[in-house]
Amino acid sequence: MVKKWWNEKVAYQIYPKSFYDTNGDGIGDLRGVIEKLDYLKDLGVDIIWLSPCYRSPLADQGYDISDYYDIDPRFGTMADMDELIAEAKKRDMYILMDLVVNHCSDEHEWFKKACEDPDGKYGNFFYLRDKKEGELPTNWRSYFGGSVWEDLPGTNKQYLHVFHKKQPDLNWENPEVREEVYKNINWWLDKGLGGFRIDAIINIKKALPMHDYEPDREDGLCSIRKMLKEAKGIGDFLGEMRD
Repeated sequence: MVKKWWNEKVAYQIYPKSFYDTNGDGIGDLRGVIEKLDYLKDLGVDIIWLSPCYRSPLADQGYDISDYYDIDPRFGTMADMDELIAEAKKRDMYILMDLVVNHCSDEHEWFKKACEDPDGKYGNFFYLRDKKEGELPTNWRSYFGGSVWEDLPGTNKQYLHVFHKKQPDLNWENPEVREEVYKNINWWLDKGLGGFRIDAIINIKKALPMHDYEPDREDGLCSIRKMLKEAKGIGDFLGEMRD
């Protein structure tokens, strides 16, 4: 077994929103993390994992990302992030961010373009199905409750969301989606980020073709986990991401 740089290091998760507020607006911010680096170092922290601080409407506490290349103004600026990475490095500490790529926000540019042209390039960034009156594409239940299918605004189609309805699932079967994810990963690593904590990654592989399962509640739906048990090939996606 090859020893990795993070072996035997102490990692500490920070939820920026409630960590330390430096500007008095009631919301923790990146400058608050910067100001507490020495304190965290004294505690013995080597790695800081930041919960999402990307631009987001916060329908799911930041796990609904509308721009993977920007910091939400509630938490500061990209200059603050650059400073945090640099100041952590001076203290032999590492900054990790959440990699949230099973889904994005419905306010992301990709989803907006999918709504404008569901049969175009960006429609294929998501799982879209034709809407049928009184019938759902599948009977899967989302983690948040209710169907995983929601009407795609302004169209006759529906989109898949295994989490909140404002978190449309990205279509990982589309190589263009995967390339966009890898491009973003490398962009952050090039900035000096230590790495990522990967969120909800088991969900990126769907059992295809999609089909119904035996309902497990009176709502006629079934747990999304029934589909995930049948999903094969996630290792191929993760191997490609690693490479």
